[in-house]
Amino acid sequence: MLPSASVPAADRRQNTATAVLDTLLSHGATHFTGVPCSLLKGLFRLLESPERPAAHLPAPREDTALGTASGLALAGARPVLLMQNSGLGYSLNVLTSFNLIYDVHLPLIVSRRGHDGNDAVEHDVIGRELPRLLDVFGLPWTVLDPDRPAESTEDFLARHDSGRRASVLVVREGI
Repeated sequence: MLPSASVPAADRRQNTATAVLDTLLSHGATHFTGVPCSLLKGLFRLLESPERPAAHLPAPREDTALGTASGLALAGARPVLLMQNSGLGYSLNVLTSFNLIYDVHLPLIVSRRGHDGNDAVEHDVIGRELPRLLDVFGLPWTVLDPDRPAESTEDFLARHDSGRRASVLVVREGI
């Protein structure tokens, strides 16, 4: 394998997205739902391809995706949610008033837009404060390491603990 510095950025992002998806599938993920985000476009591209490896249910809003995934989980499926950090902020009421109370714990992949102050201004506050927000709500989180995507996804899934805890894989760089 080539060192990451010598791999073109687009190929590196796609390799990272593939490693994340393959790891999720190897741990039994059956469905994916969420609202597209440019930082997660590699994952969405894989899920939307004609050869898609799992059911993909696009959602118009993040709270809708959370409701869809919750219903799937209650029916015995193993869903994964994808959203940007502003969507997580938007979904906190559903997450805290349903999922965390009734132990419907889901794995979430959340892009951290605005963490470095180089994004659209509306992403700056939640991007800067995302780790504290996750800590306040007791959501264990793991930052995706693009140099070790399978391993950091494994760490994330270990924190998820087979559905006994909601957990978040934070994506800082586009994949």
